[in-house]
Amino acid sequence: MDSESLLDVRSVRKTFPRPDGGELLVLDGIDLTVRDGEIIGLLGRSGSGKSTLLRLIAGLSTPTAGSIGYLGRTVTAPPPGIAMVFQGFALFPWLTVLGNVELGLEALGLPRNEIRRRAIEAIDLIGLDGFESAYPRELSGGMRQRVGFARALVVHPTILLMDEPFSALDVLTAETLRTDFLDLWSEGQLPIRGVILVTHNIEEAVLMCDRILVFGSNPGRILKDIAVDLPHPRDRLDPAFRALVERIYVEMTAKRGVDRAGARSERFPGTGISTILPRVSSNLLSGLLETVAGAPYEGEADLPVIATSLHMEIDDLFPVAETLQMLRFAEVEGGDIKLTPEGRRFAETDTNERKHLFAHHLLTHVALAAHIRRVLDERPSHRAPWSRFSDELEDHMAADDAEQTLRAVISWGRYAEVFAYDDRTHMFSLENP
Repeated sequence: MDSESLLDVRSVRKTFPRPDGGELLVLDGIDLTVRDGEIIGLLGRSGSGKSTLLRLIAGLSTPTAGSIGYLGRTVTAPPPGIAMVFQGFALFPWLTVLGNVELGLEALGLPRNEIRRRAIEAIDLIGLDGFESAYPRELSGGMRQRVGFARALVVHPTILLMDEPFSALDVLTAETLRTDFLDLWSEGQLPIRGVILVTHNIEEAVLMCDRILVFGSNPGRILKDIAVDLPHPRDRLDPAFRALVERIYVEMTAKRGVDRAGARSERFPGTGISTILPRVSSNLLSGLLETVAGAPYEGEADLPVIATSLHMEIDDLFPVAETLQMLRFAEVEGGDIKLTPEGRRFAETDTNERKHLFAHHLLTHVALAAHIRRVLDERPSHRAPWSRFSDELEDHMAADDAEQTLRAVISWGRYAEVFAYDDRTHMFSLENP
């Protein structure tokens, strides 16, 4: 272990068992070092294994391979000195603010007067002085999350793990809480030496972190380690800030595959039947096409600019943009989205023509949609049960992913009117009421 490091993650791999006896690989080859005084951001889309890694570091789960060292000792169980703030508030509703904060100290077996003193200090520190006797139901979302911070800080952790702690809050409350946390951190008032923040908000990562690890998916892996050399407090409008946000968008939309001959991967991602499809509505697809086609973009736009103008985070924007790419209505690379000629045509035509165009692209470029339609065409009844396709998908992906993928293709198939689905009977058909 590095003598200056608080935490060392080395070659960590994590798998989960599948119902069929196989394994689902969630994390692979993760290397991470946290040094004294650092805030490290784990940035990536949902499903990239960020929260799984946080649970491994917290000792709530064990890696399948590799090691996690904390202050020179291997983590095999929840270690003292590592605390976590969750996305949900996770408060006990029958306890007051003071009772919720004291709870963690009671588990340490400290004297009663010491527990009370430290709990009140933590409550004062995070700005809830006067609310000690309030119950969670009496507090706003931002106040409840402040209680979550106080409960984590009261045990005086060395490392604080934060799993999307601001994502459940409204924009203004989240911004206030981030700013207050950074002020306390920069002033040395927090009893912690290192922070790991899980987020899917690029601007949040640039605003708060000293280093950002960009995660890829399937399996989760670190694609890039980016240093943030900007002084605090950081200004979102600073050209250097915007340039770093743009760089991260470029990294997250870069093509990384190569074929067997070593050539660069094709412009569009593979869409075989084993591809996990995102749940994206036709309304969102149409809306993004219309936005990019119109002024001031005229068919090509920076993703950061689009995200800001539409108030969308990467978990919202990327699936829409990448579905348009999969359907060949757009190309996404280098942090930009550019409409294809067919994408422009879709944005400019009427509803009926849009449906015909969407149907053609769906059956041509989404293998699962074409497969479902072919099965229905070939059967005399033109009907097939959900299980006919879900069982097939579960040979390639987890059951939850199979359901998500089928739900996505059902929505697109209905919009395009290429097949129908009755959720009461769980039956696909060519009937179109």
